[in-house]
Amino acid sequence: MESQDVSKCILNAADSIGLTKTPRFKVTVGEQVDWLKKTQESFHPVEVTKGLWIVPEWITPPDVQAKNIIINPGLAFGTGDHPTTKLCLLLLHDSIKGGELFLDYGTGSGILAIAAVKFGAALSSGIDIEPQAITSARYNAALNNIGPKKMELYLASDKPGPNLSHENDQSANGIGIISGTKYDVVIANILLNPLLDLAEHIVSYAKPGAIVGLSGILSNQLPYIMKRYSQLLENISVNHMDDWACLSGKKKINRTTS
Repeated sequence: MESQDVSKCILNAADSIGLTKTPRFKVTVGEQVDWLKKTQESFHPVEVTKGLWIVPEWITPPDVQAKNIIINPGLAFGTGDHPTTKLCLLLLHDSIKGGELFLDYGTGSGILAIAAVKFGAALSSGIDIEPQAITSARYNAALNNIGPKKMELYLASDKPGPNLSHENDQSANGIGIISGTKYDVVIANILLNPLLDLAEHIVSYAKPGAIVGLSGILSNQLPYIMKRYSQLLENISVNHMDDWACLSGKKKINRTTS
């Protein structure tokens, strides 16, 4: 029956492009594959630094005493294995001392926002333009027993400006994040062009003197980021991993724009 279905499809395809004869073909039935299991096998626990692991939800943490960030990679960026995610986690690990307000600009899977809470942040907020990312981040927060009082998620417009909706309130009433909240640590792990285009917007969320981290960029793209953000940040430093980079600095205190 399957061979007959294939024959009919090929005959129709040949006819649609004007072939007078059906091409020769062979039908082979492959083995049945559990694609869910196959996909899960491609993810493994990642040790970012001593005592910090990123662990897929279906795997037992290798070190139960460590800070384990449990995630389902899903469709959103941020499995913990990419160099830029690792660089941002290391920056976050060094920046959160306890009680800070943290903003994850382009939250993806929520991995940075979750990590901030685990490191001791008083509040972690995540923004993304993709509804799937917000869904993924919310799910991953629940895996880590983190509720909305500790980790807020906002769906943003793909245009800069105060166009945010809270995860639990898709109306304009859910834009409290824009109305004056300033953060002690802001990290944007996105891409070169958005980092350049949205520089003022990203830094506007930071308190004067706050730490701002930028990644999602290749090392050879650093000059563009340095030139753009040197107007906004001071005490700039750069860390590299493989061919990727993470730039961080402090928001200039004497800037009056917000």
